[in-house]
Amino acid sequence: MTLASVGELGLVELAAALADGTLTSVAATTAVLDRIDASQGALNAFRIVRRAEALAEAAAADRKLAAGERAPLLGVPVAIKDDTDLAGTPTAFGCGGDFPAKTEDAEAVRRLRAAGAVIVGKTNTCELGQLPFTSGDAFGHTRNPWSAEHTPGGSSGGSGAAVAAGLVPAALGSDGAGSVRIPAAWNNLVGIKPQRGRISTWPLPEAFYGLTVNGPLARTVADAALLLDAAAGPHPGDLHTPPALRVSDAVGRDPGRLRIALSLRIPFTATRTALDREVEARVHATANTLRRLGHQVTIADIHYGVLMGATFLPRSLTGVNQALERLPKAQVDPRTTHNALVGRLLSPLLFAARQAEPLLRMRIGRMFNDFDLILAPTTATPPPGVHEIDGISNWATDELITAACPYTWPWNVLGWPAVNVPSGFTATGLPVGAQLMGPANSEPLLVSVAAQLESELQWQKTRPAAWWPQP
Repeated sequence: MTLASVGELGLVELAAALADGTLTSVAATTAVLDRIDASQGALNAFRIVRRAEALAEAAAADRKLAAGERAPLLGVPVAIKDDTDLAGTPTAFGCGGDFPAKTEDAEAVRRLRAAGAVIVGKTNTCELGQLPFTSGDAFGHTRNPWSAEHTPGGSSGGSGAAVAAGLVPAALGSDGAGSVRIPAAWNNLVGIKPQRGRISTWPLPEAFYGLTVNGPLARTVADAALLLDAAAGPHPGDLHTPPALRVSDAVGRDPGRLRIALSLRIPFTATRTALDREVEARVHATANTLRRLGHQVTIADIHYGVLMGATFLPRSLTGVNQALERLPKAQVDPRTTHNALVGRLLSPLLFAARQAEPLLRMRIGRMFNDFDLILAPTTATPPPGVHEIDGISNWATDELITAACPYTWPWNVLGWPAVNVPSGFTATGLPVGAQLMGPANSEPLLVSVAAQLESELQWQKTRPAAWWPQP
């Protein structure tokens, strides 16, 4: 196996190659780091790269492998997002400024390390995860591997770009309003937003008042499921502890003949939105594939109502304010400062917003009396231009991001799992996706259906033509 071919391997394949001695962790990690370094000036996927530390961890993994030790990700290089604590590095969360290095790993990182993973670095995210773009004054613009002139999405855009470009086999992101699913859609990836609490957010008992969860991005369903299983599990301080699941077991499992609702209706927004015709066509094509696989797919719109949005904003913007308060002297865009101020003003509504959540779950949950899963667009548009977000007003920003991404946030309010599946490309070659959404703790069913689609569509075989420098 050549080092150049390491970038073609997925997480499952790379773990197997390390376990059977075909490849060493030092060789694999060196190849990953070299690709990251070569691409950084063009793709700009990483905020922090840990070359010396990662190579030392890889050498330790090789010694364990040689001694016969085995673990699910032993020696496998992966990346995490720059909102996740990693001992010895700061957590800037997309902001500018000098911040102290963290002294302890986040619980999700602790579990990845326990599974043997080598953390090569932290990927770029926009300021405090607010946008479906990945850019900021602190680090510039992260670009989409499928098109240098377009955004990879956000806020886990660095993770999405790194995986789509073959820099790492998989990466962890976080999703507070679609921030895993959106970059997955716009990078031809699988992105899993798990059940709230499935992957711990500790040292936060919950993130953004329960909206934000951690989740994997990968090229295949099996890779995403493996990373999810490795990172999953509670910390004693977590507020949300769903029953334990092993989602990898659902890959390849026949889900049976399911009733699937196709919902194209856009949730209530205060600004004008419309579903792009090319995206709509690709989602219908996904629905037709599900029909060919034997499932019953029926057009049946979800009626979210105004209350859903009314509960989202206090939790989201008060969360922005709290996240900014945890970063003293952070240098941020005026739009971030404005959102934090609005969050302070909305904080008295938090209690009512949280009290409404069980009612919303009950109302939306009635859909699952008639259907097993819901299929919907992940985004309303293909990826926007990388500079469209630059220097515009607060209102223009809200219009832009709402027009592009109105579909994902309700499932964050409900706390239920959803999976983005690649749905093909526009006429100009830009990736788009569809999301499968389920009720509480339905990750195994979602993963089994997503794996069915992958076996039929083989999206992992289509890779972007590299326009960024190679090592």
